[in-house]
Amino acid sequence: MSKVWFITGCSKGFGRVLSEELLTKTDSLVVATARDASTLDELKEKYDDRVLTLTLDVKNADHIKDAVEKTLQKFSRIDVLVNNAGYGLGGALEECSMPSIRNIFDVNVFGLIEMTKAVLPSMRSQNYEHLFNMSSIAGLTATAGMGIYNSTKYAVEGLSEALAHDVKTFGIKVTIIEPGPFRTDFLGASLELAPSLPAYEGTAIDQTRNYCKQSNHQQNGDPLKAAQIMIQLAAMENPPLRMPLGNIAMDRIHVKLEALKEELTKFEELSRSADYC
Repeated sequence: MSKVWFITGCSKGFGRVLSEELLTKTDSLVVATARDASTLDELKEKYDDRVLTLTLDVKNADHIKDAVEKTLQKFSRIDVLVNNAGYGLGGALEECSMPSIRNIFDVNVFGLIEMTKAVLPSMRSQNYEHLFNMSSIAGLTATAGMGIYNSTKYAVEGLSEALAHDVKTFGIKVTIIEPGPFRTDFLGASLELAPSLPAYEGTAIDQTRNYCKQSNHQQNGDPLKAAQIMIQLAAMENPPLRMPLGNIAMDRIHVKLEALKEELTKFEELSRSADYC
C-alpha cells in the first residue's frame, strides 16, 4: 500500500525537494502544503492523481484543521508527517525584537505542536506511522548571533524526545532531522536578520551575520541526498530518534560531546555534593 506523506513548507527547500523525490521515485501519495498554494501548481499539474496541494500557514489553526480534514477525505489516512515549515532569525538577543521572537516561536515551535496534535488522532488509530520533526544542528549546539533560532530548535529537540516516549505504545515512530548547512534558501528568503547594534560591531555576532550574507547557496549539504535519507528512514522498522545530516553537523556534535564530557568531569564532585547525603 502506498504511504501518504503530509509535508509542511513545500514551496522551497527541503519540503519541495522531498515532495518531488517522493513523487518521482516512489509510489507514495503526497500532501504538499505551503502558505501560498500557487507555488505548488507545478506539482499538481504533473502528479494530479497522487498529490494534494493545500494552503497551510502553520500559525493558523483553521488552516491546520482544514488541511487534515481534506487529507483524510482524499486519502483516508496520514502515514508520515513531516513538520518542515520554519525559518531562521539572526542577531544578538537584544537586537531581536519581541514581535520577531514571538513570530518565530509561533512558526517553528507552536505551529509544529499544533500540526502534530491535529494529526496524532488519526495516526494513533492506524499504528506504525512516522513523525519527522525538522530540527537543525542548531538544536544541539548554539552559535553566537543565532540564539533565538537555537532556542526554537532546542525546544523541538526536547519536545520530540518526549513525544517519542508518548507515542511509542501506539507504534508511532519519531525522528528528529538535524541538518548542518544545506544548499537551500535558509540563508536567503528563509532567514530574517535583525538590525545590528553598534555595540556588537567586530564581535562574533558580526561574524555570524557576515557568514549568513556570504554563504547562501554555497553550503555543503545536498537537499536531494537529505530527502533520500528521509525516505530510507521512513522504510526502517527501527529508525533512529535523531538523524544528523552532513559532515559539519556530525563534526559539531562530536565537538559538543567532548566539551560537555570535559566540563561534567571537571565539576562532577561539586555537582554531586548538592544532595542531602
